[in-house]
Amino acid sequence: EVQLVESGGGLVQAGESLRLSCAASGFTFDRYAIGWFRQAPGKEREGVACISNNDGESFYANSVKGRFTISTDYAQNMVFLQMNSLKPEDTAVYYCHTFIQIPGPRDVWGQGTQVTVSS
Repeated sequence: EVQLVESGGGLVQAGESLRLSCAASGFTFDRYAIGWFRQAPGKEREGVACISNNDGESFYANSVKGRFTISTDYAQNMVFLQMNSLKPEDTAVYYCHTFIQIPGPRDVWGQGTQVTVSS
């Protein structure tokens, strides 16, 4: 079964850190780019960060650049999002995402993990 499962969310205070994890299964993880999205209440889902499977180049939304870091562990089929200097506006449900060709083509989304940052 093709699956992405996030973990690591929680409630923190502004300025603190969290590390999100996403475990992939059911497809060849290192064949595809992978990323993180988030959706705050009443807002559209937005891209946060993604990382290339070819050269490891990463891309970030301007709102998180310099504070968040995406990384992968291909041996464990995992992707991580290290979030530092968290702000209340980072509060959202965070989703892991990839687009795969085999089996596919199809979007693959995780179930999401809640991050709440109090001021």
